[in-house]
Amino acid sequence: MPDSPSCQICGATDPAPFLTHRGMDIVRCRVCGFTWLHPLPAPATVSAMYTDAYAGTTEGYFSKVDKKMRRSRGRARALIGMMPKRISKPRLLDVGASGGFLVEAAREAGFDATGVELDPASVAFAKQHYPRNTFIQGTIEDFARQNPDTWFDAVYCSEVIEHVTDANSFVAAIAALMPTGAVLYLTTPDIGHWRRPRDITHWDAFDPPSHCLYFDKRTLPRLLEKHGFTDIRRRLALKPGLKLIARRR
Repeated sequence: MPDSPSCQICGATDPAPFLTHRGMDIVRCRVCGFTWLHPLPAPATVSAMYTDAYAGTTEGYFSKVDKKMRRSRGRARALIGMMPKRISKPRLLDVGASGGFLVEAAREAGFDATGVELDPASVAFAKQHYPRNTFIQGTIEDFARQNPDTWFDAVYCSEVIEHVTDANSFVAAIAALMPTGAVLYLTTPDIGHWRRPRDITHWDAFDPPSHCLYFDKRTLPRLLEKHGFTDIRRRLALKPGLKLIARRR
Protein backbone atom coordinates (compact mmCIF):
# COMPACT_ATOMS: atom_id res chain seq x y z
CA MET A 1 0.00 0.00 0.00
CA PRO A 2 1.50 3.40 -0.96
CA ASP A 3 2.38 5.63 1.98
CA SER A 4 1.61 2.74 4.31
CA PRO A 5 0.85 4.00 7.85
CA SER A 6 1.81 2.43 11.14
CA CYS A 7 -0.84 0.98 13.43
CA GLN A 8 -1.47 3.29 16.39
CA ILE A 9 -2.00 0.32 18.70
CA CYS A 10 0.84 -2.12 17.93
CA GLY A 11 3.07 -0.21 15.51
CA ALA A 12 2.81 -2.77 12.72
CA THR A 13 3.07 -1.53 9.16
CA ASP A 14 1.44 -2.72 5.93
CA PRO A 15 -2.23 -2.77 7.00
CA ALA A 16 -4.74 -4.68 4.89
CA PRO A 17 -7.41 -2.91 2.83
CA PHE A 18 -10.73 -3.20 4.68
CA LEU A 19 -13.25 -1.12 2.71
CA THR A 20 -13.51 1.78 0.31
CA HIS A 21 -16.56 3.91 1.05
CA ARG A 22 -17.51 7.03 -0.88
CA GLY A 23 -13.94 7.46 -2.05
CA MET A 24 -12.46 6.97 1.44
CA ASP A 25 -10.20 4.03 2.28
CA ILE A 26 -10.53 2.11 5.54
CA VAL A 27 -7.63 -0.18 6.50
CA ARG A 28 -7.13 -2.83 9.19
CA CYS A 29 -3.95 -3.86 11.00
CA ARG A 30 -2.96 -7.39 10.04
CA VAL A 31 -1.48 -7.97 13.52
CA CYS A 32 -3.91 -6.56 16.11
CA GLY A 33 -7.04 -5.80 14.09
CA PHE A 34 -7.19 -2.06 14.73
CA THR A 35 -9.17 -0.37 11.94
CA TRP A 36 -8.87 3.22 10.74
CA LEU A 37 -9.47 5.74 7.98
CA HIS A 38 -6.42 6.23 5.73
CA PRO A 39 -5.33 8.89 5.16
CA LEU A 40 -6.58 10.51 8.34
CA PRO A 41 -8.05 14.03 8.15
CA ALA A 42 -5.73 16.99 8.66
CA PRO A 43 -6.07 18.84 12.00
CA ALA A 44 -7.65 21.85 10.27
CA THR A 45 -10.28 19.58 8.71
CA VAL A 46 -11.12 18.08 12.10
CA SER A 47 -11.47 21.53 13.70
CA ALA A 48 -13.79 22.62 10.89
CA MET A 49 -16.01 19.57 11.43
CA TYR A 50 -16.54 20.54 15.06
CA THR A 51 -17.39 24.18 14.68
CA ASP A 52 -21.12 24.19 15.40
CA ALA A 53 -21.28 20.45 14.81
CA TYR A 54 -24.94 20.19 15.87
CA ALA A 55 -26.62 22.89 13.76
CA GLY A 56 -26.94 25.56 16.40
CA THR A 57 -27.36 22.95 19.17
CA THR A 58 -30.65 21.73 17.67
CA GLU A 59 -29.58 18.27 16.49
CA GLY A 60 -27.98 15.15 17.94
CA TYR A 61 -27.71 15.15 21.73
CA PHE A 62 -29.43 18.52 21.94
CA SER A 63 -32.68 17.21 20.48
CA LYS A 64 -33.11 14.75 23.40
CA VAL A 65 -31.73 16.53 26.45
CA ASP A 66 -34.01 14.78 28.97
CA LYS A 67 -32.89 11.33 27.79
CA LYS A 68 -29.26 12.44 27.78
CA MET A 69 -29.54 13.77 31.34
CA ARG A 70 -31.12 10.52 32.61
CA ARG A 71 -28.24 8.48 31.21
CA SER A 72 -25.69 11.00 32.48
CA ARG A 73 -27.12 10.89 36.00
CA GLY A 74 -26.85 7.11 36.07
CA ARG A 75 -23.23 7.19 34.97
CA ALA A 76 -22.37 10.03 37.36
CA ARG A 77 -23.81 8.04 40.28
CA ALA A 78 -21.75 5.03 39.24
CA LEU A 79 -18.58 7.15 39.14
CA ILE A 80 -19.18 8.85 42.48
CA GLY A 81 -19.59 5.39 43.98
CA MET A 82 -16.06 4.52 42.87
CA MET A 83 -14.49 7.46 44.69
CA PRO A 84 -12.65 6.87 47.99
CA LYS A 85 -14.67 8.07 50.96
CA ARG A 86 -11.71 10.14 52.15
CA ILE A 87 -12.22 12.52 49.18
CA SER A 88 -15.00 14.89 50.21
CA LYS A 89 -15.29 16.70 46.87
CA PRO A 90 -13.79 14.60 44.07
CA ARG A 91 -12.89 16.27 40.80
CA LEU A 92 -14.24 15.05 37.46
CA LEU A 93 -13.27 15.95 33.91
CA ASP A 94 -15.56 15.22 30.96
CA VAL A 95 -13.49 14.99 27.76
CA GLY A 96 -15.75 15.87 24.85
CA ALA A 97 -18.39 17.41 27.07
CA SER A 98 -20.87 18.29 24.30
CA GLY A 99 -23.62 20.42 25.88
CA GLY A 100 -22.45 19.80 29.45
CA PHE A 101 -24.97 17.11 30.37
CA LEU A 102 -22.61 14.71 32.14
CA VAL A 103 -20.79 17.61 33.79
CA GLU A 104 -24.04 18.87 35.30
CA ALA A 105 -25.04 15.36 36.37
CA ALA A 106 -21.62 14.92 37.99
CA ARG A 107 -22.04 18.18 39.90
CA GLU A 108 -25.44 16.98 41.15
CA ALA A 109 -23.82 13.72 42.28
CA GLY A 110 -21.18 15.55 44.34
CA PHE A 111 -18.27 16.16 41.97
CA ASP A 112 -16.44 19.39 41.27
CA ALA A 113 -16.93 19.02 37.52
CA THR A 114 -15.18 20.44 34.45
CA GLY A 115 -15.82 19.86 30.77
CA VAL A 116 -13.49 20.18 27.76
CA GLU A 117 -15.14 20.40 24.35
CA LEU A 118 -13.86 21.30 20.88
CA ASP A 119 -17.15 22.63 19.46
CA PRO A 120 -17.60 26.30 20.50
CA ALA A 121 -21.40 26.22 19.99
CA SER A 122 -21.67 23.28 22.40
CA VAL A 123 -19.52 25.09 24.96
CA ALA A 124 -21.73 28.18 24.69
CA PHE A 125 -24.81 26.00 25.29
CA ALA A 126 -23.20 24.35 28.32
CA LYS A 127 -22.17 27.66 29.88
CA GLN A 128 -25.65 29.09 29.39
CA HIS A 129 -27.60 26.11 30.74
CA TYR A 130 -25.20 24.77 33.40
CA PRO A 131 -23.37 27.85 34.72
CA ARG A 132 -22.34 26.28 38.04
CA ASN A 133 -19.69 24.23 36.23
CA THR A 134 -16.48 25.01 34.35
CA PHE A 135 -16.31 24.53 30.57
CA ILE A 136 -13.22 24.92 28.40
CA GLN A 137 -13.25 25.12 24.59
CA GLY A 138 -10.37 23.26 22.91
CA THR A 139 -8.65 19.89 22.68
CA ILE A 140 -7.66 17.71 25.60
CA GLU A 141 -4.04 17.91 24.45
CA ASP A 142 -4.08 21.71 24.70
CA PHE A 143 -5.86 21.58 28.06
CA ALA A 144 -3.30 19.15 29.52
CA ARG A 145 -0.38 21.18 28.16
CA GLN A 146 -1.76 24.45 29.56
CA ASN A 147 -2.64 22.95 32.97
CA PRO A 148 0.33 20.75 33.94
CA ASP A 149 -0.45 20.91 37.66
CA THR A 150 -4.16 20.10 37.31
CA TRP A 151 -5.49 16.63 38.18
CA PHE A 152 -8.82 14.83 38.38
CA ASP A 153 -10.06 11.88 40.44
CA ALA A 154 -12.30 10.73 37.57
CA VAL A 155 -12.30 11.27 33.82
CA TYR A 156 -15.32 10.53 31.64
CA CYS A 157 -14.96 10.26 27.87
CA SER A 158 -17.96 9.00 25.92
CA GLU A 159 -18.14 8.56 22.14
CA VAL A 160 -15.14 10.81 21.49
CA ILE A 161 -12.01 8.75 20.83
CA GLU A 162 -13.38 7.47 17.52
CA HIS A 163 -13.32 11.08 16.24
CA VAL A 164 -9.65 11.82 16.95
CA THR A 165 -6.77 11.26 14.55
CA ASP A 166 -4.06 10.40 17.10
CA ALA A 167 -5.29 7.97 19.76
CA ASN A 168 -1.94 7.91 21.55
CA SER A 169 -1.72 11.69 21.91
CA PHE A 170 -5.34 11.77 23.10
CA VAL A 171 -4.99 9.07 25.77
CA ALA A 172 -1.59 10.37 26.89
CA ALA A 173 -3.13 13.79 27.55
CA ILE A 174 -5.91 12.21 29.62
CA ALA A 175 -3.42 10.11 31.58
CA ALA A 176 -1.31 13.21 32.34
CA LEU A 177 -4.28 14.70 34.22
CA MET A 178 -4.91 11.62 36.39
CA PRO A 179 -3.01 10.65 39.55
CA THR A 180 -2.48 7.04 40.58
CA GLY A 181 -5.81 5.36 41.33
CA ALA A 182 -7.96 7.84 39.40
CA VAL A 183 -10.84 6.30 37.42
CA LEU A 184 -11.42 6.51 33.67
CA TYR A 185 -14.85 5.76 32.17
CA LEU A 186 -14.48 5.43 28.39
CA THR A 187 -17.00 4.46 25.71
CA THR A 188 -16.69 4.12 21.94
CA PRO A 189 -18.31 2.06 19.15
CA ASP A 190 -17.18 -1.59 18.96
CA ILE A 191 -16.40 -2.70 15.42
CA GLY A 192 -16.17 -6.32 16.61
CA HIS A 193 -19.48 -6.42 18.50
CA TRP A 194 -21.71 -9.39 17.69
CA ARG A 195 -24.65 -7.07 16.99
CA ARG A 196 -22.81 -4.87 14.52
CA PRO A 197 -24.47 -5.17 11.07
CA ARG A 198 -22.67 -7.54 8.73
CA ASP A 199 -22.70 -4.76 6.13
CA ILE A 200 -20.72 -2.15 8.06
CA THR A 201 -22.11 0.68 5.93
CA HIS A 202 -25.49 0.01 7.61
CA TRP A 203 -23.98 0.53 11.08
CA ASP A 204 -24.88 3.94 12.51
CA ALA A 205 -21.42 4.21 14.12
CA PHE A 206 -19.65 3.82 10.78
CA ASP A 207 -19.30 7.46 9.83
CA PRO A 208 -16.05 8.41 8.07
CA PRO A 209 -14.52 10.95 8.07
CA SER A 210 -16.19 12.01 11.35
CA HIS A 211 -15.42 8.62 12.89
CA CYS A 212 -11.89 7.75 11.83
CA LEU A 213 -10.73 5.17 14.41
CA TYR A 214 -12.53 1.87 15.08
CA PHE A 215 -11.74 -0.17 18.20
CA ASP A 216 -12.76 -3.57 19.54
CA LYS A 217 -12.52 -5.39 22.88
CA ARG A 218 -8.83 -6.20 22.28
CA THR A 219 -7.42 -3.01 20.78
CA LEU A 220 -8.92 -0.47 23.18
CA PRO A 221 -7.59 -2.12 26.39
CA ARG A 222 -4.22 -2.51 24.69
CA LEU A 223 -4.14 1.23 23.97
CA LEU A 224 -5.02 2.05 27.59
CA GLU A 225 -2.36 -0.30 28.94
CA LYS A 226 0.27 1.50 26.85
CA HIS A 227 -0.54 4.72 28.70
CA GLY A 228 -0.47 3.45 32.26
CA PHE A 229 -3.99 2.17 32.90
CA THR A 230 -4.71 -1.05 34.73
CA ASP A 231 -7.66 -2.95 36.24
CA ILE A 232 -9.46 -2.51 32.91
CA ARG A 233 -13.02 -3.81 33.11
CA ARG A 234 -15.58 -4.03 30.35
CA ARG A 235 -19.21 -3.28 31.17
CA LEU A 236 -22.09 -4.95 29.36
CA ALA A 237 -23.06 -3.17 26.14
CA LEU A 238 -26.09 -4.56 24.32
CA LYS A 239 -25.63 -2.07 21.50
CA PRO A 240 -22.44 -2.37 19.39
CA GLY A 241 -20.26 -0.37 21.74
CA LEU A 242 -17.47 -0.64 24.30
CA LYS A 243 -17.80 0.60 27.88
CA LEU A 244 -14.52 0.39 29.79
CA ILE A 245 -13.61 1.40 33.31
CA ALA A 246 -9.90 1.58 34.18
CA ARG A 247 -7.64 2.99 36.85
CA ARG A 248 -4.48 5.03 36.42
CA ARG A 249 -1.44 3.00 37.39
